[in-house]
Amino acid sequence: MSQLSHYPHMIAAEIEAAGRIEVTAPFDQSPIAGVDTVDEAGVEQALSIARKLFDERDAWLAPSNRIEILKRTAELMSERAEQLAVEAAREGGKPLIDSRIEVARAIDGIAICIETLRTQAGEEIPMGVNPASRGRLAFTHREPIGVVVAVSAFNHPLNLIVHQVAPAVATGCPVIVKPAEDTPLSCMRFIGMLREAGLPAGWAQALMTRDLEVAGRLVTDPRVDFFSFIGSARVGWQLRSRLAPGTRCALEHGGAAPVIVEADAALEDALPLLAKGAFYHAGQVCVSVQRVFAEGSIARRVAEGLASEGKRMRVGDPTREETAIGPLIRPREVERIHAWVSEAVEQGAELISGGEPLSATCYAPTVLYNPPADAKVSTQEVFGPVVCVYAYDDIDRAIDQANALPFAFQAAVFSNNLQRTLRSYRRLHASAVMVNDFTAFRVDWMPFAGLRQSGMGVGGIPHTMRDMQIEKMMVIRSDEL
Repeated sequence: MSQLSHYPHMIAAEIEAAGRIEVTAPFDQSPIAGVDTVDEAGVEQALSIARKLFDERDAWLAPSNRIEILKRTAELMSERAEQLAVEAAREGGKPLIDSRIEVARAIDGIAICIETLRTQAGEEIPMGVNPASRGRLAFTHREPIGVVVAVSAFNHPLNLIVHQVAPAVATGCPVIVKPAEDTPLSCMRFIGMLREAGLPAGWAQALMTRDLEVAGRLVTDPRVDFFSFIGSARVGWQLRSRLAPGTRCALEHGGAAPVIVEADAALEDALPLLAKGAFYHAGQVCVSVQRVFAEGSIARRVAEGLASEGKRMRVGDPTREETAIGPLIRPREVERIHAWVSEAVEQGAELISGGEPLSATCYAPTVLYNPPADAKVSTQEVFGPVVCVYAYDDIDRAIDQANALPFAFQAAVFSNNLQRTLRSYRRLHASAVMVNDFTAFRVDWMPFAGLRQSGMGVGGIPHTMRDMQIEKMMVIRSDEL
């Protein structure tokens, strides 16, 4: 057996590792690499380095330097794009065809950082408009907020890291990132490429902690100025409750995305989109299509059409070109999803397709028809390749059911009737409503915001950069004004 690749921690100091975790491929559980972990001493060293860098203002990297580093990083990523895609597919389970798209998005994300850095600016504050403001000029200038700590999720192992780390680099914030334990390799490679492109090591550090207690110390330390979290609502809200006074944050959690399908919808166009949105990355996307509310006259046709689309999608090894749906991140997720589906069927849902594990790590794309409103598949985020179709007769009741959960993120409506589309758009509780497109649509410069328990703050690279800056105002008093 060949020796596993070894990834040391990426703290900008000589710190002895506290241990090592083994990263395995979710498809076949084969070992991929070993990654060092650090203890409290490692976290302390990383925070100390980051804080000292930020406090030495004469040593801040000029915007022009940051732009050159980011440009070179994008070039390195482009040169190694296939390697990055294969590694992301292998460690995260997203099929290669989709992992290539993820890498392309990540490279474009660097370009968005550069564009935003060149165009974002402060503003002039009106003065001289009353006696109190006479003889004064006021304007704001953007500065980095301070030390950023980012904790990331497994499902987009490269692009999520780019969304959290690249804005920090672009705005001039020292950043410490802890990737998901299941998928740390893409993160380590990205931090390595930033350094190869000329970023001094202390400005972007990456580490895996020995345990959750050590990770909590990293996040809740008073030297942290901004906390970026992508992951489960339970963990995100719990960490927010423990942040030091003054630490700002952005939280991105999941949802149970609803879709309204009107009777006049063009199903030949809608069904492939909905199936992709439901089964893409085995449903492990925070805005996956999960709950489809279809007008009664077409509801069964919608359910059966989604089943047909799902059956055409090959499930298997994510590193193979022909695979459309890969594994769940862990075998226990297969067990959980199967338990939820079985429970829904026992409670009265009709199983249209799927409903069974294909292996210890893969689950068949599954369509459930009219599951009970209180079933787990109707009330919680499945985060698996399962879509529920509900027949409705009253659109307002369907919207009420769509809005009934404590989550709200992105939603969709399929219709060719403008008035009915606008009615759904206005009444759906969501931060974004896609019209004749699936709920998982996203480009990386648009706002991306979970509401209610689905998150806090606004994602999307320009918006994240804004969060990682302050607008410092200068007021000048002069007789010449």
